[in-house]
Amino acid sequence: MARPAARLSPGAPSPDDAARTVPASEDARTEIRNWYAHLMGERRMSEATLVNYHRDITRFFEFLIDHLGGPAGLDALAALQTRDFRAFVSHRRNEGLQSRSIARMISSIRSFFRFLDRSNVLSNASATTLRSPKLPHALPKPLSVSGAGAMIEEAGALPGEAWKGLRDAAVLTLLYGCGLRVSEALALDRDAAPLKDTIRITGKGNKERIIPVLPAAREAVERYLALCPFGLTAGDPLFVSARGKRLGQRQVREAMQTLRRRLGLPDTATPHALRHSFATHLLAGGGDLRAIQELLGHSSLSTTQMYTEVDSARLLDVYDKAKRRR
Repeated sequence: MARPAARLSPGAPSPDDAARTVPASEDARTEIRNWYAHLMGERRMSEATLVNYHRDITRFFEFLIDHLGGPAGLDALAALQTRDFRAFVSHRRNEGLQSRSIARMISSIRSFFRFLDRSNVLSNASATTLRSPKLPHALPKPLSVSGAGAMIEEAGALPGEAWKGLRDAAVLTLLYGCGLRVSEALALDRDAAPLKDTIRITGKGNKERIIPVLPAAREAVERYLALCPFGLTAGDPLFVSARGKRLGQRQVREAMQTLRRRLGLPDTATPHALRHSFATHLLAGGGDLRAIQELLGHSSLSTTQMYTEVDSARLLDVYDKAKRRR
């Protein structure tokens, strides 16, 4: 039975469109649609993750056309063996896909087959034998306190329509001041404002958390709304594009690219880097690791612990620079 479609994420295809573009048999397409609707609605995956998962599963079924001699259906999926999955991984690696992308691709395939198993559609034990490649241990790259502040200030002063600059500044303030993911900030509706002392956020895995709201974030949103040319009411998106539609992540990334050029910041100064900065600066200021975990919405403390490494790495860098100046 087809699952109801969730509210569409900007830039991500609808469940119907996602299934329609995958070269599979009709019975497989039905389950691709249901899986994608599950990711969008129940799992509440971000726009970027939805786009990546859809691309991965499309590439998988494109490979199966040549590998099996035609579009794969449910019976063919159930009969796939370990060597078939490994052949696909090898194929994508030969196309130049790097280890991080290979790991995400394997995660997408596992997610699809796990959904089929839990829905009692089919079971394929071979899908669970896929192992992700080992990835280099990469630390988050936060901005400095002054760099984060300069980026937010510059966003509000960009040439063009003033309301757009204030909108971008408000979004960036929520990322840095509250530690929100971009998808979480853009998912806010108009009735969330005026922001109160705390805000309830539904994040990854449909997990809710309550986050304190700084006065600076509250004021940034109010400045944006005061100039926003659209008569937004309850149920409308809080942050809108020039056409009055919900603002998309790509537009936020483009704004950050402009700000990086104007301020001479590195390519690592991304929207997500502001969330990294929130956690790193809190920790450097004596914040409790467990409290930061709850603010970020991490399910595991080990994920939050990487920020302790960032802090140590920064101290070592300062020490090394001081030694070189002697």
